[in-house]
Amino acid sequence: MRFSEAWLREWVNPDITTEALADQLSMAGLEVDSVVPAAPAFSGVVVGEVLTRAPHPDADKLSVCSVNTGGDAPAQIVCGARNVAAGMKVAVATVGAKLPGDFKIKEAKLRGVQSLGMICSAAELGLAESSDGILPLPADAPVGSDLRDYLALDDPCIDVDLTPDRADCLSVAGIAREVGVLNRVSVCVPQIGVVEPAIDAAFAVDLQAEAACPRYLCRIVHGIDAAAQTPDWMVEKLRRGGIRAISPVVDITNYVLLELGQPMHGFDLDRLDGGIVVRMAEAGERLRLLDGSEATLRADTLVIADRRRALAMAGIMGGEDSGVGEATQNVLLESAFFTPLAIAGKARSYGLHTDSSHRFERGVDFMLQRLAMERATALMLAIVGGQAGPITEATTDAHLPQREPILLRRARVRRVLGVAIDDATIADILARLGMQVTATDAGWSVIAPSARFDIAIEADLIEEIGRVYGYANIPASLSSAPVSIALRPEAEFNLGRAKQLLTQRGYHEAITYSFIAPELAALLTPEVAPIKLANPISADMSDMRASLWPGLLQTLQYNLARQQTRVRVFESGLTFRRTDADIEQHPKLAGLVYGEAAAEQWGLASRQADFFDIKADLESLLGQVADPTEFRFVAAEHPALHPGQGAQVLRKDAPIGWIGLLHPAVQKALDLPKGVFLFEVDLLPLRLGGIPQFAPLSKFPAIRRDFALLVDRDLPFQAVLDCVRDAAPAFVTEIQLFDVYTGENIDLSLKSLALSLILQETSHTLTDTEIDEASAVVLAALAEVLSVKLRD
Repeated sequence: MRFSEAWLREWVNPDITTEALADQLSMAGLEVDSVVPAAPAFSGVVVGEVLTRAPHPDADKLSVCSVNTGGDAPAQIVCGARNVAAGMKVAVATVGAKLPGDFKIKEAKLRGVQSLGMICSAAELGLAESSDGILPLPADAPVGSDLRDYLALDDPCIDVDLTPDRADCLSVAGIAREVGVLNRVSVCVPQIGVVEPAIDAAFAVDLQAEAACPRYLCRIVHGIDAAAQTPDWMVEKLRRGGIRAISPVVDITNYVLLELGQPMHGFDLDRLDGGIVVRMAEAGERLRLLDGSEATLRADTLVIADRRRALAMAGIMGGEDSGVGEATQNVLLESAFFTPLAIAGKARSYGLHTDSSHRFERGVDFMLQRLAMERATALMLAIVGGQAGPITEATTDAHLPQREPILLRRARVRRVLGVAIDDATIADILARLGMQVTATDAGWSVIAPSARFDIAIEADLIEEIGRVYGYANIPASLSSAPVSIALRPEAEFNLGRAKQLLTQRGYHEAITYSFIAPELAALLTPEVAPIKLANPISADMSDMRASLWPGLLQTLQYNLARQQTRVRVFESGLTFRRTDADIEQHPKLAGLVYGEAAAEQWGLASRQADFFDIKADLESLLGQVADPTEFRFVAAEHPALHPGQGAQVLRKDAPIGWIGLLHPAVQKALDLPKGVFLFEVDLLPLRLGGIPQFAPLSKFPAIRRDFALLVDRDLPFQAVLDCVRDAAPAFVTEIQLFDVYTGENIDLSLKSLALSLILQETSHTLTDTEIDEASAVVLAALAEVLSVKLRD
């Protein structure tokens, strides 16, 4: 919710600074995201009056203007705008002025004619995204005055990030109510009178979907001035509220939306047939929306229709064929209450998000519709003229939200908040929040206002008292409750230590959403049936993730877009899979490596990270769980990994995860560079590890024996390692691979592995006979099982 502080102070004006106001709102639960001036920084721009306009002698599209800027003499300015005319009040950037973008105005010659300044458009001053011509100012604008002061462009615009339960603050009126309560000052509500009908014209309303729309109001306004313009004060208030001015009728409904929080819509009455019908859509029914898109409606979508066709998606967006246009003279205004459940998720399901849907799906005050209709009618008559008919209202009381009394106990307030607040303060807070308060022996009976959908139980009332009283005013105290420390098995996997290890190895932890785009899910986990969210945040966050890789790959994309050439990230979190009747959650740990193996430095030659770098990281991680010999990496295929550089991670032959190079097809689809390596392991199989056990150091010398072995080129080293471990006697303490060679003097079908055995006994010094026998046993096993030969 974005609003102008000046507009807010028209409603409530506490004696506090802008900074204090922002802090106050944040501490009350209405988090302030930003406070920025109404216009970007510029200086040297004044109000000027065009005295004369003459064509440029050397350019058809330029004019030479004499402009009074309040100085000793008029300034000659060359202007290219078509709408400049003698007698206009305009914004003039004088010589030496600085415009947004650090653009400085200097004395210049344009096609041979001297120009002492610039007549500015709204876009050049940062007041609009684009402009067609210069910015006209009101005729009574004082010549020579500073434009920032005249238009109050230093007015702070406050952007509040509201939680979904505080829909009551999606308006200036709602924010003003909060500020009034927090500062104990009165709120000056504008006088909104009843507009008496000038004509008898009315439009019938048929509520066929009463549960979804229990209240619908409409009103005819005949004979509006199609040539009328939205007044500058309204355009500027809308702009400062983040809404672009479009046309008077649309601007008026948007103004009421920002001021009171009631979404409204205007139909071109002459395009409607027979009356308004509020109904559910027919499956497959089509509607062209105001943004030019065409929606194919579902049967669960509420629509506003006439006797022939659907006119609008209720609470979301109007239709193009019935909207107000430049030639509209007769308008039907709509003000309705749609239940939150009827609107929630519908806009996102059609790929839309509008100011109306944002409010209706959170809850709009169901008693506000008539007041908003009177306000919009009065503004229309004042701005575009016309004659208003009577308000037509269709209401089904049985389907409106019911406000039941809530018992608030005095003792419960003290117990929950931990501080004694006197009765008068509690009653004052509740009354200022618009609640109906009746004293009882135990406390109070409270009825929440119609705008507060978030207040239903006693705890909600206590929360309101606490935040308005001020959390800073509640003293901190240590809990006196008994505390027991749960014993943690010593062998249990320690995720915190695992994260610390990865951080020490150069990784950064990422935290990503559990919701991903369907396209990412299909790309990375096509073998898993997708779990669709019923009410997703957006269309690209509608599937529950079955892997942590989508989030890590998106993190890589984000970093690459910001010129990061070496990325190492990891994440721990839940993944989700559907079983026959339920959804299973699996805790996992995943990592991603891209870029150079080591940070750039003078002491190491630069090289790109490869499979064995990320494998070493994972092996180090698994080594904290149990004996490294329990884990194996077996070549296998995964849809997201390169067919030749992917492996399944096993623990005692049970699969626990995957590691490998990103599949080229996935890499291309995500527009990623080559060399992205990933791992992911399931944490449940790692839950129970081994406890390190002390073994005395041998006081006898260790012996090393090296062997050059010729093996089949496609034979994985893991098979050689397993064979040696099975055959070697117990005093073979280490087995190391220290070289792999293919090339000259080696058959193309073979490769050479250089293997070392470390032999050491704990009871005596090994003899040459024992060493030779151990070597012979190992070589014999290799020859028999794997057809391995010693290299000459």
